[in-house]
This record gives sequence, C-alpha cells and structure tokens, in this order.
Amino acid sequence: MSLNELRAKPGWLVTVAAVRAIATTAVLLALYYLLPFDGGGTDLSTFGKLALGLGVFLGVMTWHVRLIGKSENPALRALEGVFLGLPLFLLLFAAAYFLMSQSDASTFTSELSRTDSLYFTVTIFSTVGFGDISAQTEPSRLVVSAQMMLDLVILGIGVRVILGAVERSRSSLAGDADEPASDESG
Repeated sequence: MSLNELRAKPGWLVTVAAVRAIATTAVLLALYYLLPFDGGGTDLSTFGKLALGLGVFLGVMTWHVRLIGKSENPALRALEGVFLGLPLFLLLFAAAYFLMSQSDASTFTSELSRTDSLYFTVTIFSTVGFGDISAQTEPSRLVVSAQMMLDLVILGIGVRVILGAVERSRSSLAGDADEPASDESG
C-alpha cells in the first residue's frame, strides 16, 4: 500500500496526530530523565531556570496557536498542542522541584528523585495533593504556590486560547469554502 493510499483512508489524520502527540510526550519525558540537571545551584538560580523555561513554554505555545490558525485541521493541531504544552509545563516544574531538592534535602519532606518530583508536580496539577510530599521551606512553598496559580491560568486561559484559535481557523476555512471560485478566463 502506498503512502497516498494510506492518506486517503479515513482516520489517517487522527492517527498521525495521535502518533505525533505520543512521540512528543515520549521525547519530553526522555529528555527529563536523561538530561543532566545541576543540583548544586541555589534556589535563586532554580527560580531563574524555571522562569527561563516558562518563557520558552510561552513562546512554544504562542507558535503552536499560530499553527492552529493556519491548519486545515485545527482541532487535531490543537490536540497536538495540548500534548506538547501540558507535559512541557509539568516537566518544567518537576525539574525545578528536583533541583531544589538536590540543592537542599530539607526543601521537601524527603529528598526527591526525578520520579518523585514528577509525581509531586502531577498531584499539585490535579489538585489531589495526597500529602506524602510537601514543601518545607519558604522558597519551595513559593514555587508550589506559583505552580498552583499557573495551573489555573493554563486550564482557564490556555484552553480558551486554543479553542478560540480552532474556532477562528474553522470560520476562516468555512469562509474560504463559501467564496465562489473566481473566473480567470476574463
């Protein structure tokens, strides 16, 4: 079966979007676990790294919203954006918690591994908060509080921006389909 025949099959675009989403999440997780993090810094340097990471996150999501607006399949492109943005956002905070724990083991109730940091980040994002890990120092409580507030922003404004881009793109596509073809024969 040729690639063109595959593309003609129903569900091809959904399959491609799903594979991209899974691959993106897998790559981000692999980077999180494989990149060397320097835990010898201070809380201030961790704040700086987190701020830089959040700036990159904002830039990537802005770029992706523009892609949604130009896409012929904006809903699928939006789904890919969610599977890019959400793991990136969570992994930024997980890395910050890991670095904070490495620089001072008393930052949390116990020293955090990368998996512990990711688990803690997800429990905060999901608002479950089991209580088995908690922030013990003022800087760590500030970062956790910032994550809680940004979680609300991501869920509220982020979803609205992505859905708005999908709607604008669909309206634009529908407008293009309604316009009669121009007669260039003169």
